[in-house]
Formats: sequence, C-alpha cells, structure tokens
Amino acid sequence: MFNLLQKAAEINLFRPLDVQLARLLATDSEPQLALLIAKLSAEAGAGHVCLSLSSLNEFSLFDGRHSELAAEIWRCAGRPERADFLAAVNASPVVSDGGLATPLVLSGDRLYLQRMWQDEGQVAAFFLHHSRNMEIGAVGLHEETLRQALDNLFEPVPDDTDWQKVAAAVAVSRQVSIISGGPGTGKTTTVARLLAALIRLAGPAKLRIALAAPTGKAAARLTESLGKASQNLPLSDVQRQQMPSEASTLHRLLGVQPNSRQLRYHKDNPLHLDVLIVDEASMVDLPMMARLVDALPERARLILLGDRDQLASVEAGAVLGDICRFAEQGYSNSRAIQLSGLTGYHIEGNHLAGSVPVRDNLCLLRKSYRFHQYSGIGQFSLAVNQGDGRGAIGCFNRGFSDLEWLKMSDGNDYLRLLEHCTEGYRHYLSQIKTADPLAVLALFNQFRLLCALRSGPFGVEGLNTRIEQALLAKRLIAKMPGAAGPWYPGRPVMVSRNDSSLGLYNGDIGIALMTDSGEIRVYFQLPDGSVKAVQPSRLPTCETAYAMTVHKSQGSEFAHTVLALPDSFSPLISRELVYTAITRAREKLTLFANENILLSAIRAPTERRSGLAERLAVEVGFD
Repeated sequence: MFNLLQKAAEINLFRPLDVQLARLLATDSEPQLALLIAKLSAEAGAGHVCLSLSSLNEFSLFDGRHSELAAEIWRCAGRPERADFLAAVNASPVVSDGGLATPLVLSGDRLYLQRMWQDEGQVAAFFLHHSRNMEIGAVGLHEETLRQALDNLFEPVPDDTDWQKVAAAVAVSRQVSIISGGPGTGKTTTVARLLAALIRLAGPAKLRIALAAPTGKAAARLTESLGKASQNLPLSDVQRQQMPSEASTLHRLLGVQPNSRQLRYHKDNPLHLDVLIVDEASMVDLPMMARLVDALPERARLILLGDRDQLASVEAGAVLGDICRFAEQGYSNSRAIQLSGLTGYHIEGNHLAGSVPVRDNLCLLRKSYRFHQYSGIGQFSLAVNQGDGRGAIGCFNRGFSDLEWLKMSDGNDYLRLLEHCTEGYRHYLSQIKTADPLAVLALFNQFRLLCALRSGPFGVEGLNTRIEQALLAKRLIAKMPGAAGPWYPGRPVMVSRNDSSLGLYNGDIGIALMTDSGEIRVYFQLPDGSVKAVQPSRLPTCETAYAMTVHKSQGSEFAHTVLALPDSFSPLISRELVYTAITRAREKLTLFANENILLSAIRAPTERRSGLAERLAVEVGFD
C-alpha cells in the first residue's frame, strides 16, 4: 500500500506529508488504515476539517482522476466498504472517540485529526453557549433602553424593513452575533451605528473596543470605512474618543510570536477588551476561530461581519458559512417578537422542528447600496451566486457599462489579456518618480488582475512573469543592473509570510520605489493609514503582485478588476471563487474567460466538509 501511496504522491495526488503521516501511524498490515490516514491528511490540506468514511470510494479517492491508480489502490485495500473502514479504525490504538489523546478521532462517520476535532468542538461549544440565553437582561440592558438607542441612530424606513437596524438589534441584544451581507449592503455602516449605541448605553463607563480582520489589507479597509461611517454619528467628544481608530490583523491582535505556536493571548491571558468586531470573517479558518474564542474575556461582545457567499478560508474550515446556513431557518417566535419590539418592524418568526438556537444570533443584510438595478456587476454577482449560468452570461448582453467580457479562444486572446494589463498598470507606473508612496499605492489599487490558479500560463506565476516582460518591452519599468536583483522602481510585491517584528503579514501589498538617495525601499500602507518603508533585504518571503489569486484578494477592493480564468477546467474554480472576484470590483469588471469554463465554475459550488453544523445542532427545539 505504501508504495502505491508514494506513487500517488509523485503525481501530486497526495502530498509527501500525507504519505509520511500514513507511514507513521499505520503498519504494512493495515492497508485500509494507511489509506484513510493519507486521504484524511490530504483532505485537511485541501481545507476540509474531517473525512466522511461513507463518502470514500474508488471514484472519490482522487475525484475521478487517475482511475487506474485509484482502482489499484482500492484493490490493495481489499475493496473496502464503510464497515471495513470502521473496523480498521476501531482496531487501531491511534484512533479514539476523543476521550483519549490519540492522533485521530472518530466521531460517528467522521474521522478527524486530533487538533481539528478539538478546534471544531471548541468553536461549536462557544456558539452553542452564546445561543442558549434568550433574555436581553443577559447583556445587562432593558428592551426599552435598547429600542430608544436604536431609534436615535436609525431613521424610519417607510413601507420596508431596514435590515441594517434589525442587524444592529440582533447584535446589541446578544453577546455574540454574526452579520452577513454582500458588497454594499452596509455592514460597516451598521456596525458604526451599533458601536455608537453601545457607547451611549454604557454611560460613564468606557468601553474597550477593538477592530480586527484576517489580513492587513482588510484591516486597512475596515479602518478607513468605519472612520468614514462614524463621522456624523450623534456622539459627544468624550464618546467619540471611544470609537476605535485603527483595525488590527487577527495575528497581531492575538499576539503571534516569532518562531512559536504560542499566542500571547489565550484562555489564561485573555484579551483586554469589551467589544471585538471582526470583519471579513469568511476568511477566518477553523483553527484561528478557535484561538480567537479562546482568548475572549468571559463578558466580551463578539460581532462577526462577512459575506457568507464568498470563498471560505484558505486553511481548513468554513466557519462563517457553516453557521450562516442556519439563517435560512429564520428567527424563533420569541426572538422575532423581541426584534420587532426593538426595531418597530414586523419580523416573522416560526416554530421550526429541528431548528438550531444559533439562528437567533444571525442577520442577513439584503439590500445593496453600491450596486443598483442598473449595475451590471450587481446583476452578474447575483446570477453567479444563485448558480444561474445562463442568467450570468445574459448580463453581458444587456448593455451594462461596468461589465466587459473578452472571450478566450486562442493565443491572440492571451496576448490581448497581457496588453489589457499593461495598459491597466500604465497610470500608476507613470507616477512612480513624482508621486509620494501613499499616492502610488492608491493608484496601484485602481486596477488589479485576479487569477484562479497559482501555476500555469493563466496562473499567478505565469501571468506575473509575462506581464513584467510586457512592461519591460514597453519601457514602463526598468530593471536595475548589478546587485538589485529582482528589485526595480514600481515593482509591486505581496508578503507571503508573517513577520510580526516588522508589522507585515501574509497578504500585505507593497511597492518598490527609489529614494532621493538612489536606494530601493518597499512601501506598505499600514492599517492606520501611515506608510512604512522597508529595505528589500529585510522583507519576509514575498512575490511579484501584478496578478494575484482570488483567495489573496479577499478583503480588498479595486476600481477596475480583471478576472482571468484558465483555458481548461480545474476543481479549484468554483462558484464562490467567481463571486468573490466579481465583488472585488467597485466600478468595472473585465472578464477573460471561455464560456464553457465560466458555466462550469458557476455550476460548481464549493463544499467544505466539516461537522460544525451538526455539532451546533446538538441541542434543538428552542423557541
């Protein structure tokens, strides 16, 4: 079996790590266990939290690829069925039900790595605990007091329901809440008013409020947008001083320490705050969410913001998506009455058999204020999100000025993509000698090319190389001779490894510019809006960033976004990936794609396998 698993690793069906873990935990006489461990490790690497024993078969082993090798491995394992897998794990000392500190945990039909099992249990227990208490008194406030605070901050909306006010009511009346909405639905505006309400309700007591996001770019956007949304709030000068002025990355908030897995803040040394707002929560993976809830003080409020329809985190889990699926259950009758009283709107409730308590901690924002009915970007993103491929394609035939589709059919179209990008980057490159670093960074964010893949001609690596060559040919950039190596004025780079000592984190974007003394420095905009200059030799691992993956673009927004899909389908291309790319565009979206590839992507929703939703449904029937 191990020889076959190694053969699969040589053609990238498994990782060397997957095979090595199987060798470590299984013996030659345990082929079924070895196969399970390698597959579980590979699933974790692909973002899944667990492996379902009943779903593993010869076809699903490699998702229909390399059928001959899959058949050979399956024969070597004895053509196992679910009962055989169960017998194999139950007979192994490396597997338990979670009661023992074994490397693997079996829970019902799901097999977990021990760490994933613990993280999922911790997150589930946290949200279950904060979903059980239905009383407003649990947050130390009375309903009439909350209603007046909300009325003072939200103007009445005649003949409609103001879901921003409902979201604020959900959050102000619960210690833990989740607000989900697409682009332009007003998540930040809602939170600004919510914070104003909490500050005013606190009276003379001063709230310690913190803002955080998964990446530096997302933190900077949260800082900027919340600052704008807070300008006209009815607060006194003393109250306004309590409004947070800067967002942090989650890594910085929790105190990631160099060369250590130990965080500065945890259960025994909790964060010093009363309210924590986390934006772009769809990007928060399961292990990070577990570390976050572990570090929260007992009485702190947690408000998660995000778009449940965006791509899930790069690492394992889809916490926001798993929790927000319960929003479809609506509110319980008692919660609906409560929210109706707080907002003045009629909120429907229901007594749904099997409903999950966490549904009453959720709110979906339903109206986009950025994309109106004449917005092609808005209509395109809606069709993609609904899985309506033909409707999505039809958006390009309706004369929308903010949509452009350049179909990929041959090599000339690829050259046209390169030409489009060189022209898109021309403006910021024309300013690198005269404008200040902050202005250059702002100009660079006006245009961005997004890719689905990392490798290949349509991937980040191939396109960055080709775009750089095209810019050189047009003399828009000029590489420097001598020891400068890859560095030249105007080179955009993305940090790919955290460096807390420099205050730079994975996903941060910088641009190399020439100083007055003739030296290259790389400039980064920090979450507080300031600019940091770093010598190239001091930077952590980074890469050229004319093109970036859609995953890395989360938390960012560009005036003109270009999405380039490859000329052949990949399992990495999904409905959520296309939706996320579309919603990075603020004013214009240009699509370079083959029609069949686009349709295949829209028809392929992402599935992240986990047991979080089921663990949240352990206790049902609350009303």
